[in-house]
Amino acid sequence: MANLSSSPKSRRIGLCPMGILMLFLLIAYLNYHFTALETGEKSKEMLLCKCTIFHCMYICASTRGREKMTEMQNERRRLLVKISRLYYEDGLNQQDIAKRLGISRPHVSRMLATARAEGIVNITINNPYSREQDIEQELVEAFGILDAFVVSMEEASEQRFLQQLGRNCAALLESVLKDNDIVGVMAGRTIAAIAAEVEYFERDALQFTPLVGGWGSTGSALHANSNTMMFAEKLKSTYWLLHAPAVVASQETRELLMKEPEIAGVLEIARKSTVAIVGIGQVSNEATIVQTGYFGDSDLNDVIQRGAVANVCASFLNGEGESIPFSAQTRMIGIDIAALRQHTNVIAVAGGQDKVEAITATLRGKWIDILVTDLETAQRVLAFHKRWQLPGRGNN
Repeated sequence: MANLSSSPKSRRIGLCPMGILMLFLLIAYLNYHFTALETGEKSKEMLLCKCTIFHCMYICASTRGREKMTEMQNERRRLLVKISRLYYEDGLNQQDIAKRLGISRPHVSRMLATARAEGIVNITINNPYSREQDIEQELVEAFGILDAFVVSMEEASEQRFLQQLGRNCAALLESVLKDNDIVGVMAGRTIAAIAAEVEYFERDALQFTPLVGGWGSTGSALHANSNTMMFAEKLKSTYWLLHAPAVVASQETRELLMKEPEIAGVLEIARKSTVAIVGIGQVSNEATIVQTGYFGDSDLNDVIQRGAVANVCASFLNGEGESIPFSAQTRMIGIDIAALRQHTNVIAVAGGQDKVEAITATLRGKWIDILVTDLETAQRVLAFHKRWQLPGRGNN
């Protein structure tokens, strides 16, 4: 909202007080002057009167100059107010104002800037999200990511929690996705919640592709293929499916499957993703990768022993955000996070106290561009990161 303020113009009519005094002194001087002519004498009083008159004439001229300057300032202020009203209240653009007033558009721009600087225009933003946006800025500054979207939510069930996160990210996607984008989609409950909340918006030649194979024989509704189909159907777009499991029994099996043209072709499209929508998983028995049968106990224990605290795509990260090698790596079919970082805008969506360490590690490693999370988790991530930092270490 723009508030405009102006002060009334003041005018003086007739002689100023100094002019009246000067007139009085002039009469006195003339009286002394004619007296001197009659007597032939010049008195000190006449000389003093003459000097005083000239001094008053100087002061009066100066006063008139100041009055003229004040009037110019008032007229300038009047013009600033007029331009401000046309722009902020009447909705005219700068070019329209320039044409209407017969001045240049850059001059209009400068005058609008002056109006703000002089307090003629005061802009107020009614922001009910200032707390969340302060935390967003802290995340951006602490981790060097492109942006963060933090949503404040009251205590809710897991389903309601995921629904709100999903809705927040779905709104973001309408701004992020462009014509001809290739969108890589990850598996998981959070990604499924985003797809469920997406409403149709028009984009030309969008493509959706899974980033990993299937997550075991259970939880098929959460597979990357299922999420990919849901996004594409909501947005009436082309999609690809990866007909292969995420983890196979042996390296030899993986190599055979990777030679299949259909599988290799989909993975090649996934590597060219311009946008990726991924979750961030914790490394524990409660993680979705374990619950769906994607990772067995031996594989889980292996990555834990190697220091893994986070799972993103087909990669595992340690506490410092470094991608670590693990035994199942040679048996996985999917895109690792390092491959996405080359040319992809990676959007990560995650929340909850159990994911604080995993989210922090992912941010430290600079593997993502945008984070979507809830307010409580964001605050915990910042606090956890500050405790983790050592003197002189700086931000990772």
